[in-house]
Amino acid sequence: MRSQNRRTQRDRQSTDAGRPAVCKIGRMASKIRCILGALAVLIAVARGAAAQYDSGGDWDPSIRGLERRTSPPTGNTPIEALNKILSTSQLSPVDRTVYLSIRAFQLSRIGREADSQKDVAEMGRLLPTVWQVVLSSTQPELAGGGDRAAALRTLEYGLQRKPGDPWLTIAQAQVNMQIADFPRALTLLDNAVATASNEAERRAAFYYRGHADFNLGHFEQAADDFAGALVGRNTLAARLPPLLWRYAAQVHTRRNARDSLAGALGRQDLSTWPGPIAQFLLGRLPSGQLEVIAESDDSAKRTNGKCPAAFFLGMDALRRGDRQRARERFELAQARCPTVSELDWAASSELKRM
Repeated sequence: MRSQNRRTQRDRQSTDAGRPAVCKIGRMASKIRCILGALAVLIAVARGAAAQYDSGGDWDPSIRGLERRTSPPTGNTPIEALNKILSTSQLSPVDRTVYLSIRAFQLSRIGREADSQKDVAEMGRLLPTVWQVVLSSTQPELAGGGDRAAALRTLEYGLQRKPGDPWLTIAQAQVNMQIADFPRALTLLDNAVATASNEAERRAAFYYRGHADFNLGHFEQAADDFAGALVGRNTLAARLPPLLWRYAAQVHTRRNARDSLAGALGRQDLSTWPGPIAQFLLGRLPSGQLEVIAESDDSAKRTNGKCPAAFFLGMDALRRGDRQRARERFELAQARCPTVSELDWAASSELKRM
């Protein structure tokens, strides 16, 4: 049934309804990452504490990329800062919606559920067609600080307003995967695939369902889902992440992961990050050179490139049967990758399988 459902969903064309709203997603994602980072700095200053943040936005194809390494502050300070920002009249509807989504999370953290729901409702009023995309973008990142329950409650308030929305369902699955509840995530993502109504929703649903399958050891299904996530991606930058994850899934199957990756990439220029990871997996770049690039390339440094480099070094070692080397690389990936990252989830799962 799942495979039949996948074929039906993939065969839909890009003329789906809702395309104008989908076209806004990419622009909003960059703004959301910027606001999340700026707000984190503002709150940290207010608390008199130092904080460090890594951006992984370019690595995450579904635009959920701010890699937080510190927990959100507790108490009322975040809300006071947010209240001050939201009291200004100069905010655009998009900016205001992003800040409201963050405040909704913070209000839920301290038990002010009615106020949290009001902020979610106000988001819907300000951006009636894409507010759910904003909420789905912020909550998994905020959950990465440790309060997954608050993020799940906030997403549930969104689903009360828009039942079955694929973006909100995908975000729920992401939070569940942060706590390694992959069976629950898979159920949610099956629903997201079934209810997706446009290419962007289907790509994201396939991509994250691929991760749920991968971590559960359903490698054939994971490879198929990552293939589904490729539909409609026309640039190398957009195609690379699903292709690399399909390679990882195929390492565990009877398919030749390297040949499959080579066939998909041909002789394209892979010099731009994360292209060197693919170069390495194809045998065109030594492992030591990949590690140097991950630490020195400007784009790699901006996106915490040492994290995916360690993971895929581990996958290559696993493909070659070098389990000790693979274990070392997966342990290194765990140390380098934040808990909101699918790379952290996958490294943990690989270690459990060894």
